[in-house]
Amino acid sequence: MAEALSGLLAMMVLAFLRIPIALSMGIVGIVGYAYMRDWNWAVAFATAQTKIYETGRNYTLSVIPLFILMGNLVTRAGMSQELFRTAYAFIGHLRGGLAMATILGCAGFGAICGSSIATAATFAKVAYPSMKKFGYADYLSTGAIAAGGTLGILIPPSTIMVIYGIMTETNIGKLFAAGILPGVLATVLLCLAVRYITWRDPKAGPPGERMSWRERLATLEGLSAFAAAGVVIIGVAKLGWLDADDAAVIGAFIVFGLALVYKGVTSVIALFTLVMGGIYGGVFTAIEGAAIGAFGAMVFAIARRALNWKTLYASLVESARTTSMLFLILIGALMFAEFVNITSMPGELRDLVKRFELHPILVVAAIMAIYVILGTAMEELSMILLTVPVFFPLVVHLGLDPVWFGILIVVVVEIGLISPPVGMNLFVLNTLLPQVPTRTIFRGVLPFMAADCIRLAILVAFPVISTYLPGMMK
Repeated sequence: MAEALSGLLAMMVLAFLRIPIALSMGIVGIVGYAYMRDWNWAVAFATAQTKIYETGRNYTLSVIPLFILMGNLVTRAGMSQELFRTAYAFIGHLRGGLAMATILGCAGFGAICGSSIATAATFAKVAYPSMKKFGYADYLSTGAIAAGGTLGILIPPSTIMVIYGIMTETNIGKLFAAGILPGVLATVLLCLAVRYITWRDPKAGPPGERMSWRERLATLEGLSAFAAAGVVIIGVAKLGWLDADDAAVIGAFIVFGLALVYKGVTSVIALFTLVMGGIYGGVFTAIEGAAIGAFGAMVFAIARRALNWKTLYASLVESARTTSMLFLILIGALMFAEFVNITSMPGELRDLVKRFELHPILVVAAIMAIYVILGTAMEELSMILLTVPVFFPLVVHLGLDPVWFGILIVVVVEIGLISPPVGMNLFVLNTLLPQVPTRTIFRGVLPFMAADCIRLAILVAFPVISTYLPGMMK
């Protein structure tokens, strides 16, 4: 275990010296592997070369750039404004309604984006001006945006889930399905946090304007057409008149065609249903679903006249840049994981649990506590890539469901994203809203952090919330 702990310490030192985290993990992984092999540098470099080659040609990893491209396209298509407008139409008249509408809008946007930072950045521009106009307190506005933004990595698709699935060889489609119910739970608890804040301080979130039912239903224009098309396609497939794959292809073209006619929020709902329904029903894989989602997002952007050659080029460049960054970090993490796996740490951790006869739930609770503490001082993706190689073998040894554990890790990462002082969503808001003091942003996220901790405890106590839908998958 001493070797692995020394490697972790060395990696932390390199990171604090401002060496990029990908290089820090790669350097420690190569040097550590050479040390464990009696300073056989040839073997260490050969292992590193293999990791680079295998990562680059890994077909499963193609899901990452596709979902990133999908997120960039829907951002440019202005779908975030439509989601916020629809949520505001139904609950904006309640006390704290605009903040709750922001959270609901973030949940919907996260369902087609997959990035927490992008979700928070988008709604800082979309929702904050409206809340400011109606006299919302800055701490409530920024807290709701920061916390709502974290839903982007829990409600599928999620790049964090993809990376966890690849590192642990867990089915990505099942991880996506597992994130749906916890995502709903998260949305409810965050909205309850808003209600608690406005109960304590009614002036923090005054009610907005009440819209008529005609105006509310107008935001859902086309929903009946999409629903009718879905019922017909599913019915035809169930009756055996069409093969499931053919029905899925026809359904995709119907969704894309209706999206050209109905440009409201219903097209977003239809795209999410198409992608996740196909994956959940076993009609296509997560990679195929990502391709359909990216193509659908492009169709939606074209329908809204938000896509030209310039914006398409910008979307492709941004997707390539983000993908390259993630791949470099992943390669470095895999090298570091290879070093940790040949040390005695995994075996000694298992022996420690056996010696003290600890209940698996206690072990999981201890791991979650470590993650929460690390999340206040470390960047979230790096934290996962560093710790999964250490903790995952222990989780497997205890016989715990890797899908359930993956959801718990994503939830902990969500807490880290809004944890002072280094939560990434807090930095995003601090950059985009310089007029709001940093201490106000920190104050605003505290009730939402408490709600997230409650959610984590619920998911630890009731694993069925995370495992029910994956267990129903074909």
